[in-house]
Amino acid sequence: MHATEDILSVWRKFDDFPMETLTKAWYFHQAGRKKQRDVSLMKEHRAQFGNSGNCFDLALWLLDEFAKNGVKAYPIGHHIGTTSAHVAVIAVNGNGNRYLCDLGDLWLNPILIDSDSEEFSNEKLTGFFTAAEIQVVTSDEDHVKILYHRPNGKCSTQEFHLDPIEMNQFLAAAELSQNHLEKPPLLEYRIPYKNEMAHWEFYNWTSFLSTSEGLFHDPKQETVEQWANVIHQKTGIDEAFLVEALTLHIK
Repeated sequence: MHATEDILSVWRKFDDFPMETLTKAWYFHQAGRKKQRDVSLMKEHRAQFGNSGNCFDLALWLLDEFAKNGVKAYPIGHHIGTTSAHVAVIAVNGNGNRYLCDLGDLWLNPILIDSDSEEFSNEKLTGFFTAAEIQVVTSDEDHVKILYHRPNGKCSTQEFHLDPIEMNQFLAAAELSQNHLEKPPLLEYRIPYKNEMAHWEFYNWTSFLSTSEGLFHDPKQETVEQWANVIHQKTGIDEAFLVEALTLHIK
């Protein structure tokens, strides 16, 4: 079920990338009419501040890296053209097998979705998502349905349409997303915990760590500066950038 090395070698470049909406608000107030950053600008910002972006940013950047490394890839998603849109990437290896690559939800590894492949399994699998077992229960040419089995017994579902999104449509949906500013801000990040990779999340001015042992909540912070310091310590994102971006979410 794990991706082949040609896909993994690109995917691994993003292992320490957060998924966050802080950059969206920060850049919205600096940009002209075009709010979706191109990859070269995202690289400049990451080098300067250590930030990344939302699912559209990450998918666009991942597609660019796949293209540079000769891997066939294309964007997919659901609720495209709405403010609820979520996008990911399908990468295709040399054997024609398709792998779901979802940086926007901070998957640990791409997963095989072709049910007619010898390597495919519809059993519950570990090592693909933090603090959950993954099960690909439905997969055909048109869509894939995935179950997330949590340690507490809860189960959530996500479905993707597998038709490639045309780049013009993708960029239009990205522009719509970048013009929709969420409150409160969201940041997610992978953090090593004991013998696993856990999921740290900052949302609605609280933060917690999701592990196979359950949730661990952090102490509540009282000021933007305190939150900026906490996020900086967890992710390495520039503290001054964080103060500026977080402040925009309380105006």
